[in-house]
Amino acid sequence: MPSTPDSLHARYGLKEVINASGRMTKLGVSTPSEAVIAAMTQGAGHYFEMNDLVERTGAHLAHLIGVEDAVVVACAAAGIAQSVAALIVRGDLYRLEHLHAHPHEVPCEIVLPKGHNVNFGAPVGTMVNLGGGKVVEAGYANECSAAQLAAAITENTAAILYIKSHHCVHKSILGVAEAAAVAQAYRIALIVDAAAEEDLRLYHELGADLVIYSGAKAIEGPTSGLVIGKRDYIAWVRQQSAGIGRAMKVGKEGILGLTRAIEEYLARHAESAESMGERMLPLVEAMNALPGVSSRPVMDSAGRDIARCEIRFDERFPLSANDVVKRLERGNPAIYCRGYRANEGVIEIDVRSVSATQLLQIRDAIHHLCQE
Repeated sequence: MPSTPDSLHARYGLKEVINASGRMTKLGVSTPSEAVIAAMTQGAGHYFEMNDLVERTGAHLAHLIGVEDAVVVACAAAGIAQSVAALIVRGDLYRLEHLHAHPHEVPCEIVLPKGHNVNFGAPVGTMVNLGGGKVVEAGYANECSAAQLAAAITENTAAILYIKSHHCVHKSILGVAEAAAVAQAYRIALIVDAAAEEDLRLYHELGADLVIYSGAKAIEGPTSGLVIGKRDYIAWVRQQSAGIGRAMKVGKEGILGLTRAIEEYLARHAESAESMGERMLPLVEAMNALPGVSSRPVMDSAGRDIARCEIRFDERFPLSANDVVKRLERGNPAIYCRGYRANEGVIEIDVRSVSATQLLQIRDAIHHLCQE
């Protein structure tokens, strides 16, 4: 849509953006519904006893999802940091206020598969460190069995952390249920970071003690996060609002916006991969008509019910895939695709947030690059 004189794009000199990369933080993640925006606006216009708001919305969400308790946090990354801190502090008021002041004689090591120690926009280890934890890697970059995970556990282990993400290595890495069995055998907590995952019940049902979601990705709420799990552990996460969580606090509008978004999310039927495939078919056909280009629908590499348009460039195309990514981003509108495999000559178009008109713009932009 072209900018009007009153639009934010015109006011601040911003380019229009076509988000063909998915629910990415660097693009603002998602666009909440009118009902969610209304809940945020209503929340912003009223006062609340914040502790009461946090506890009651958490209890409401826990009831909807079917878990013991829940708490809204600032984002999924904050959820990792506060969950780690919760399992180190464990309700102790002195440690709560002096977590980083000096070492404490309590378990603080956080064990995770080596292939999960990734950068998701910031390093996983940074979030663990913010929570007062120390990362201990288990296994190898392309391999971590239940036995290898267990071998990394010592008397200094505070929790196991499992990252469920497309950024992580999946080959020969144990599943969540296996990690939960190890955690239960050693009587330590399992934290699952499921930031972009779509099922709000699955990982809790598989045995995770704390599960963290992004409020703005699959749920399509405001910038926020959700932590669900065991009642005592969630109470310790909430307690971090008087500790490290103070620097990561979420406002009343974010809490109420996410609560409304989750209500909507649980009530609606998500678009299927089959439907996405049908929407992208004209783009696939147009790309296959270009010299040096081949295209096909592919499924999400992390196993979610998401289909994307894969576009592969060979030596006949005048630009490398890396250059295509850069040129698309420099355009106006700026087109952002998924370029994780650009070094292999492959990009992907995620159609979840792309309109039919924008698909034509993407087609035309790549066609223009082909003619250079």
